[in-house]
Amino acid sequence: MSVQVSRRVLGVGVLLLALASASAAPDRSPGTDGLSAAVRDLPSGGPDQSATVRGLPSGSPDQSATDRDLPSGSPDQSATVHNPAAGDRELPAEARGLWGNGSEVVRGVRSVVVGRHAAPESLRDLARRADAAGSRVSAVLGRPVQPVLLVPGSAAEAARVAGVGSVDGLAAVADGGRVVVVPENFARLTPTGRDVVLAHELTHVAAGTKRLPVWLYEGFADYVGYRDAGLPVRVAAAELAAEVRAGHLPGELPGPAAFAPSSREPARLARAYQEAWLACRFIAERFGEGTLVRLYRDAQTGGIDRGLTRLGLSAGTLTARWRDYVRDQLA
Repeated sequence: MSVQVSRRVLGVGVLLLALASASAAPDRSPGTDGLSAAVRDLPSGGPDQSATVRGLPSGSPDQSATDRDLPSGSPDQSATVHNPAAGDRELPAEARGLWGNGSEVVRGVRSVVVGRHAAPESLRDLARRADAAGSRVSAVLGRPVQPVLLVPGSAAEAARVAGVGSVDGLAAVADGGRVVVVPENFARLTPTGRDVVLAHELTHVAAGTKRLPVWLYEGFADYVGYRDAGLPVRVAAAELAAEVRAGHLPGELPGPAAFAPSSREPARLARAYQEAWLACRFIAERFGEGTLVRLYRDAQTGGIDRGLTRLGLSAGTLTARWRDYVRDQLA
């Protein structure tokens, strides 16, 4: 399936990069052409928050490549590198048959990263971050997550691998059971931004998005992405905070149209993701993270209204309480 992606580099307040989540199955909201999500980078020169992520001690020395994989559960966050033969049968199915001898494979504790014309050091760093992001997603979903990342040699090649028309302004694409990194744009993110992107996209891969309202699957992915990032709410939701301080509360949960890029009002896309994130954050804080996960699963099987009913909420009640929460967090 080929999906067109609009340019989504926004420059409001701090740098905001939108990233797509184009699944192999047509399971995205039609209002976003099968694509999703906005994630925030830190302001240039801002403190590096990456040390808050599990398993990624800040400044840890890079480990040299070895000829064996790390045992599962090893505390060492180094990764192994080897040049695979074409059709390497040991690779996950999502990573086979890409570039043959022109690729390098890096294996983390539970992740696999396949790169083309990429520096081994950068692939090892990605594997460590993917391990940590997978652990974050696993902690929320309650089941193992084994990330598969592909790193094409260019943005144009990333678009071909993911089967989308363009990846302009995108940092990564969740494509079926794997995450395709857009190397030029991913490199522009701070360490914290990279961690948030990977956790967000791996959430889409692991949790799925079928039969869900866009605010729930995008808000949930941002909830997981920001959960351990150490970013204050008013930093992560800067555009929405500015609106609230100006006296403008959102009136309703964002629908598909709110997630469509707009050259006339680029900050609206940022606010849509922030509104969705705070809706899921409110549910997790009010009812517990496990309840948020159950709502997600209930909505996938029986619809969002039935899922909310199990919480004793209607769509209207959730909206009213969410608006109060947004005001309390950002005013």
